Amino acid sequence: MQKLLVTGGAGFIGSNFVRYVLDYTNNHVTVLDKLTYAGNLASLEGLPEGRFAFVMADIADAMVVDRLVAECDVVVHYAAESHNDNSLHDPRPFLDTNIVGTYTLIEAARKHSKRFHHISTDEVYGDLELDDPARFTEQTPYNPSSPYSSTKAGSDLLVRAWVRSFGLQATISNCSNNYGPYQHVEKFIPRQITNVIDGIRPKLYGKGENVRDWIHANDHSSAVLTIIEKGIIGETYLIGADGERNNRDVVELILEHMGQPREAYDHVVDRPGHDLRYAIDSTKLRDELGWEPQFSNFNAGIEDTIAWYRDHENWWRPQKAQTEAKYTEQGQ
Repeated sequence: MQKLLVTGGAGFIGSNFVRYVLDYTNNHVTVLDKLTYAGNLASLEGLPEGRFAFVMADIADAMVVDRLVAECDVVVHYAAESHNDNSLHDPRPFLDTNIVGTYTLIEAARKHSKRFHHISTDEVYGDLELDDPARFTEQTPYNPSSPYSSTKAGSDLLVRAWVRSFGLQATISNCSNNYGPYQHVEKFIPRQITNVIDGIRPKLYGKGENVRDWIHANDHSSAVLTIIEKGIIGETYLIGADGERNNRDVVELILEHMGQPREAYDHVVDRPGHDLRYAIDSTKLRDELGWEPQFSNFNAGIEDTIAWYRDHENWWRPQKAQTEAKYTEQGQ
């Protein structure tokens, strides 16, 4: 049994990872989370008390971080400010959490000689043209286009520098867009699903031609666990499930699964700097570490996700009104 410290474990992909670890291993998990608006203790309800603990604190709090890192075997760093729209309106929290917070964690991991895994995003690579057959690989140059993605790129580079300069025992993963249970309703897929449940027409940025490479949160979790167990120190692994879809197709698929006309949505003004296309080549992860996704059928994954939001209205309902009010104020 290992003791894992999971930062941001009350957030979307963090809580899914915590549940995955507790379901499929005998490891103990301590979650460190500041519980900003994106963190939700309800996402961690029902977990085994003997193998799970929660600490509410900021990852930039060096004293708390030092104590928790000293007590664990592996640090799994999910905590991040992650919503692009929010980064355009107020970049400062992204610097505080994604840069300063990551620095605080890797310093503690270096001091106590702990294994460290850093969760990042494909958005650090910028975007691809819609008609470009290429996909992101581990060798793709960084080209971030928003305050969010630039701070994630900065945190990746900090981890790499600490590996090279100080011998930090770290790996990095950059993942495509996640979907699934426990995702905040500000995000694209749950916003559309909950809007349809509430009788509100979904909103689509621009023409909806922007392409994302979707992966179910469970598949992301299994990939991260595989990297922690088998990954080579200092290496970066890209995580993807060959789930490329443009935003218009995703909205129309959601409407179809929810018994609505495929065209029952509205277009809104596109956001500034909206990346055109993301696409992940996860060959290295699959060939070298033997990982494969479970949810290779995007239609089935969306159907499961819709069912989860229908069945867990008590989880997302408290977030919904405030989120939609914010979007309305922004004209979105």
